[in-house]
Amino acid sequence: MRRIFHYRIEKTITVNDFLKEQGYSRSIIVHLKKTRESLMSNGRWLYVKDFLHPGDVLTVTLLETESSKHIPPIPMKLDIVYEDEDILVVNKPANTPIHPSLNNYENTLANGVADYFYRQQQPYIFRCINRLDRDTTGLTILAKHMLSASILSKELKNRRIHRTYLAIVNGTLTGSGTIDAPIARENDSLITRCVDYEHGESAITHYRSLKSQNGLTLLSLQLETGRTHQIRVHMKHLGYPLIGDFLYYPDYTHIGRQALHSYRLEFSHPITKKAMELSVPLPFDMARLFPAQFSGNQNSCN
Repeated sequence: MRRIFHYRIEKTITVNDFLKEQGYSRSIIVHLKKTRESLMSNGRWLYVKDFLHPGDVLTVTLLETESSKHIPPIPMKLDIVYEDEDILVVNKPANTPIHPSLNNYENTLANGVADYFYRQQQPYIFRCINRLDRDTTGLTILAKHMLSASILSKELKNRRIHRTYLAIVNGTLTGSGTIDAPIARENDSLITRCVDYEHGESAITHYRSLKSQNGLTLLSLQLETGRTHQIRVHMKHLGYPLIGDFLYYPDYTHIGRQALHSYRLEFSHPITKKAMELSVPLPFDMARLFPAQFSGNQNSCN
């Protein structure tokens, strides 16, 4: 993967300090220092301690020649929602883990993305920004290079990537509210989580009821934090668990997986800083449970 950036300098500053201002992490700067002619201005190869001056144009070449190890490329039909030189946003299907794991080395989003770039003869390091559970569907951001990954990871940590989910829960829930309940591992489990006011980490979820029928409620939820299983744990704690959730409410009467969908993402593009707003409709297995709501415009949940 090769990405070239051009920056017009407006003040006297060292190369190192300028790169930090642009979001380059320490590890990326080290990578540039080790790559020949990665930092150029006025036809000269620069050191990071060199000074830049107003009117200079700094050219940065990010070069990655290796692909992710231990992620074999496996053909997969990708639902690509948005793509440019810096990011790839896909609509992840159900029953698809993000990363390979023990006993599941091939049926993952990482395998499909690895194949996508392999067929383009491009090396690619898999960097997923907003990880989704295996059976959660919807929008997932993938960084195409180390700079976009660094910037987006920091944006996510600073709560500047706004995530809206749609979920279907058991019971009739009306109105809206905020769940502020810390989450921790349940009895030191590697998988399950629970609300734990003594040992848990801060977790905040905002919810809004969209429609109730037949003992089910369709909700819009926004995450302020991003703890493991946050929506699933919070809704169970509130008394309205997600239907089809094999960990927290294993009732498959209506659906064979947890009814959770990453519906909308709002964020600033890591390089252009353009405001991005992407959304994808509910998958069929969730939409069919509220046919009147989704018989026409899939965006009626806005």
